[in-house]
This record gives sequence, structure tokens and C-alpha cells, in this order.
Amino acid sequence: MTNRKVSLFLALLLSFAFAAEASALNHAQGRDHFTELEIEQIKETQILDKRIGVFVKAIERRLRVLTGTTTDTAKQQKKDTELYGELPSGSQADLIGDIAKILDEAITNIDDVSSRDDKNPLIAPALRLLASEAKRVVEQLRPFQSQASGDAEIASFEQVAENAESILAAASKLPPPVAKEKKTKQEKPKN
Repeated sequence: MTNRKVSLFLALLLSFAFAAEASALNHAQGRDHFTELEIEQIKETQILDKRIGVFVKAIERRLRVLTGTTTDTAKQQKKDTELYGELPSGSQADLIGDIAKILDEAITNIDDVSSRDDKNPLIAPALRLLASEAKRVVEQLRPFQSQASGDAEIASFEQVAENAESILAAASKLPPPVAKEKKTKQEKPKN
């Protein structure tokens, strides 16, 4: 075989290996990473930064199940249940895999908007929101990572870390946020 054919063969072989690994991870998880009502909220929310907010809420709900803690009031939890459905269930590996996939979808959403309109003013706020959540996710999952067992769970932790790193790297390239100017009211002259 010529060098070109060998290179092509190796490239093809590697792509199959990566596809098989991704398929095995998806098959092992065999579940949707969003609840039905979360999917509905995503479909209804077309404005980029608001849609990323829905992804962030979905991640927060999984972290709440994993950690057993929340800062939401009972009223807020009830509202969230009405909007997003019951809290997701599943094993630690399932929930961490969900978070990895949600981060990946959020990245894809931002990339899609950016590829169509790289000057869209909603990209930077959406990316900053996602970066803030990615940083929080890594911090909150750190204690769980040392207890990871099984290939699927370890792969999910790695995927969360890779996605978070990608998000934080992209956010670090953003210009500083522009402070909104306060509108000053002009007083009417007194007669």
C-alpha cells in the first residue's frame, strides 16, 4: 500500500473507533438527557441567552439530585416542577452523563448561532452564563469524581471536564462585558 492509502486507512480506522466509543457511551446511558418538559422549554425558548438559561436550569436540577442541596425556595421548586417536570432520576453515572450531554448541546447551540451571525450580541452573554455554570459544575462534581466507578461514569466525568474546559477557553477570549449605561432623566424646567 502507498503511504497515502495507509494514512487514509488509519484515519478511517480512528474515526470508526471514536464513533464506536461514542455509541457505546450513548448505549450504556440509553436515556434522554432532558425531561419531556425541559425539551418543551428548549423548543419554546428561541432567544439564545434565554435558551442557554434553560440548559443551565437543567444542569442545576441534576446537580440538585446529585448533591441533595438547593438554594431555591419551596415556591421556586414548585414553579420549576411545573415548568420543567419532576426532578430527573437515575444513577450517579446517568446524571453526570446527562450533564455532559447538556453542556455539549449548549455548546452546539452557541456555535450554531455564531456560525450564522458571529456578531450576534447574544453570543457573549450566553457564553458567559454557560461559562459560569461550567465552572460551578466542575467544582461541585469534583468530590464525586474520586468515587467514579465503571467506564461509562469515568467517561462522563471526562466529557464534563472537556466540555467545561472548552467553554471556559472560549469565554476567556471574549472582550470584557460592556457596562450598561444608566439613562439619566432630564428634569423638566419649572415654570
